[in-house]
Amino acid sequence: MKIAFVGKGGSGKTTLSSLFIRHLAANEAHVVAVDADINQHLGAALGLDEAEAAALPAMGAQLPLIKDYLRGSNPRIASAETMIKTTPPGEGSRLLRVREDNPVYEACARTVRLDDGDIRLMATGPFTESDLGVACYHSKVGAVELCLNHLVDGPDEYVVVDMTAGSDSFASGMFTRFDMTFLVAEPTRKGVSVYRQYKEYARDFGVALKVVGNKVQGEDDLEFLRAEVGDDLLVGIGQSNWVRTMEKGRPAPFDLLEADNRMALQALQNAAEDSYEQRDWERYTRQMVHFHLKNAESWGNEKTGADLAAQVDPAFVLKERFTDVGAAQPA
Repeated sequence: MKIAFVGKGGSGKTTLSSLFIRHLAANEAHVVAVDADINQHLGAALGLDEAEAAALPAMGAQLPLIKDYLRGSNPRIASAETMIKTTPPGEGSRLLRVREDNPVYEACARTVRLDDGDIRLMATGPFTESDLGVACYHSKVGAVELCLNHLVDGPDEYVVVDMTAGSDSFASGMFTRFDMTFLVAEPTRKGVSVYRQYKEYARDFGVALKVVGNKVQGEDDLEFLRAEVGDDLLVGIGQSNWVRTMEKGRPAPFDLLEADNRMALQALQNAAEDSYEQRDWERYTRQMVHFHLKNAESWGNEKTGADLAAQVDPAFVLKERFTDVGAAQPA
């Protein structure tokens, strides 16, 4: 399952995504976590110290390797240099699985040991001063989008992406790459403003969206959120002494997280599992192609000097072709 956490800056989406990742690990799920936020804080939220978090390899810096590996022997892609963030897989492309070892994970992922199991953590890399004026942050998250386009995942396999704040992911088609999007919202007018943007953008693409109320202090806060977002409100999460202790650098064992908050995290997992049952690989592939053709026409053809529409393999549908982890993939 591919899960996105979104919300305005300061909503607590990184904290909530880290708690969800810990919850999944405690439930023995296989997890790849991705920090795709412009402010790279997921590593710290998962318990890495400052030096460990800074040492995470940047996916953006490994984009040539990622493209070369995923291209495989796909005859429709003339070279790795002609691949853009929306390039879809086709016959001959290499696909990624959550439970495998491959050169992309070797270069970009690091194992993080949590209380109840290990997860893989990947990060786009921070947006630095040297990027100003010469780069767009969307080029950084392009590595994430390309990997999601080539990822096949199954039950008990989770890719959890902490997205950049606001509605920036709508600058590309990455918002359609997820089985479930959890929008973290505080019970304030500003807190629900991003929800309205997401709901409007996602309406035509069948994006599964649930609101997680954060910093909820009582029934009045829940009533406010229900009035603003209706049935999209999944659950409310209150203040947490466990989180406050963690943020002070003194994390307690995860099994000491408040019972109400653990139940809320289970509600998130249940919603994710329900969304997986509705997965439509043909629609997923069709949306992938739609945004690729859109990007090709608007900027990709000019940038690469190639007709990127020719990269689309009309007979190819991304799906769980390989039931056994370690089964042969396209060369």
